[in-house]
Amino acid sequence: MFAVVYVAMLPQQGGASMKMKTRILLCLALAVQTAWATQNPSLYERLATGADVRLTLSTDVSALILNKNTDDYISATLVSTDGKKYEASVKPRGKFRRRISEIPPLKIKVKKKLLLAEGLDTLNELKLVLPTSLDEAGNERVVREYLAYKMYERVSPNHVRAQLVTLTLQNTGIQHEKMYTLKAILLEDEEETAARLGGTMIERYGMTMDDLETEQAALMAVFQYMIGNTDWSLSEFRNVRLMQTAGGAIVPIPFDFDFCGFVDAPYATPLSESGLRNVRDRFLMAGSLADEAVKKAAKTLHDQRASFAELCRAGHVSEKIAEKCVKYLDSFFKEKM
Repeated sequence: MFAVVYVAMLPQQGGASMKMKTRILLCLALAVQTAWATQNPSLYERLATGADVRLTLSTDVSALILNKNTDDYISATLVSTDGKKYEASVKPRGKFRRRISEIPPLKIKVKKKLLLAEGLDTLNELKLVLPTSLDEAGNERVVREYLAYKMYERVSPNHVRAQLVTLTLQNTGIQHEKMYTLKAILLEDEEETAARLGGTMIERYGMTMDDLETEQAALMAVFQYMIGNTDWSLSEFRNVRLMQTAGGAIVPIPFDFDFCGFVDAPYATPLSESGLRNVRDRFLMAGSLADEAVKKAAKTLHDQRASFAELCRAGHVSEKIAEKCVKYLDSFFKEKM
């Protein structure tokens, strides 16, 4: 509100142009948004605390399975690790995984007034990535994707926060409740990512690397190459969030890594234009980025080689799978870029 009043008071003649007024309004709004988020933890931050996060979600899982294509929310109850209950609503989300998963990925929403009553920020949406299959292999692939999120978090401030959770799904849609216990990834929503980073998410098709902040564009492209991911596109606005900073730069924020070679899902296929036959192979999608920017990005990743290996061996997956992950990353580090 203060930002609106301030801009309205700017002189109309010989003073600030409408473009300048809009820019000032954006900057002030972002400042207010960031200050609020700093003072009040979000629901994501409240849930994603501790090394062993366990959530329980009670809802009509049968309805979610039968109506994967719906965009309608159904009621749910979310219980945090400390036993705190949040009345919520959930719906299926995603595209490909929504179709093939036994239980679709979910979006969770909690009413803002309930969050305010808990002393939380009003950022009220969360995302849950679930295994495509309800077995050990499905859980393992989710954990590998989580590791990809955490690796990118270590090299770029412009990332989506991710928390590995042990999720208990209670199906209230049948007479005798059935429970599923599985691994899942709790993701912050786009709005929260923007608020945390002090930017604004934009939706824009037809983008190229030249439209982005060079350093972050190169880092994203080389990281995707390292994990063997071709399932992203700037021009098609797929699996990349675009955030405009207060200074006007546009930075890419990658997400959704299940098609990458590092995860090695049985359903994953490489981009047809890449000419690859296997997702474990690599194809650099760097566009017109200068060699210097690509080499700098590669060095940033090389500097984290030991850190990445430590993350893989941190006990999230079996020793055998951990070594397989490290070996795959090592095949990148042995290259010269």
